[in-house]
Amino acid sequence: MTESDEAFRAEVRAFLDEELPPARRFVAHRLEMMTQDSARGWQAALARRGWSVPNWPVEFGGTGWSAAQSAIFVEECSVAGAPLTSAFGTSMIGPILIARGTDAQRRDHLPPIVTGERLWCQGYSEPGAGSDLAALRTRATLDGDHYVVDGQKLWTTQAHWADWMFCLVRTDASGRPQNGISFLLIDMKSPGIDVRPIRSIDGLHHLNEVFFDGVRVPVANRIGAEGEGWQVAKELLGHERQSIANVAASRVALAELRHWAGPDSGFLTPPIDEPAIAIRLVELERRLSGLAALERTEGHPGRGPGSLKLLGSELAQDIAELAIRIAGPEALPMPDGTGTPVSSNGLAGEEAAANFLFARAHSIYGGTSEVQRTLIARTVRG
Repeated sequence: MTESDEAFRAEVRAFLDEELPPARRFVAHRLEMMTQDSARGWQAALARRGWSVPNWPVEFGGTGWSAAQSAIFVEECSVAGAPLTSAFGTSMIGPILIARGTDAQRRDHLPPIVTGERLWCQGYSEPGAGSDLAALRTRATLDGDHYVVDGQKLWTTQAHWADWMFCLVRTDASGRPQNGISFLLIDMKSPGIDVRPIRSIDGLHHLNEVFFDGVRVPVANRIGAEGEGWQVAKELLGHERQSIANVAASRVALAELRHWAGPDSGFLTPPIDEPAIAIRLVELERRLSGLAALERTEGHPGRGPGSLKLLGSELAQDIAELAIRIAGPEALPMPDGTGTPVSSNGLAGEEAAANFLFARAHSIYGGTSEVQRTLIARTVRG
């Protein structure tokens, strides 16, 4: 870090101290804990400072930060327990609109993403079409200047409060499956959309199934040409997989875990005194260092969104597993259902159990670990 970087870190900390009183910290710091109000509110606060879409080009609202400044910002937000913003808009559809959208699409959608006024969800997975996404069957039939969409999407995060969905639909059932897919932007207030909740294994509601029954979508809401949806989706998945690595969050969680396992934790015997736990902590910290180094390395044949997603998601799972091991009975719900007190990052108490359970999904969403290994092997071996 240069003196300029450290000055920037102080600036970020001052901003977080001003915007985040203690009662707002670590309230919505994980994807599954996010609410519509927290996502909109924090995005708006960042927008007022000009920091809501730091990785976008400056002409569209980006900051022009260096890689070091971007890393500092993400790390300080994680340490402070800042609410998450909805990555579906800022990190996924936003860059796609910038790269592939029409001028009208950019004018309509980018400004409300910047300010948090328009939140998005992702319509990819379907029953029978998850990792094998090319098997999707949601149909879009051309009718004049509209498509008529019929079908179902599954595991749709935040669909119950999203304003818009970016969605893969089948516009041609002949030929190679990938060639018949198109990419549509769908207003979630459109008649014919039915959102039904799914309560996941962590006991929370952040997932949904979405049904389309004769939903009319303007052709002007298509990104790219008809049949180009597969290529658009692959580009978007690259943005998604890189964000899933979440190096800053794992760094904060591991530091918290080491402190929690130490002599000031309140345990009768500090967990760190158990060799197996001490060794496991060192191993996880070593893996985190490797992941952080890979994130900074350009040009390496094994460096890419797939590698970062694979290593980052499995590291997050193992951190959650060690937390539950240390917590032991403290992670069980109390008889009155309140649970035991939690630490700032969900590493103790009942939240540790919920975090551990949902972490099983890290190696599934955004492409399973098995699929990632195949893609990495093809890249490295040519």
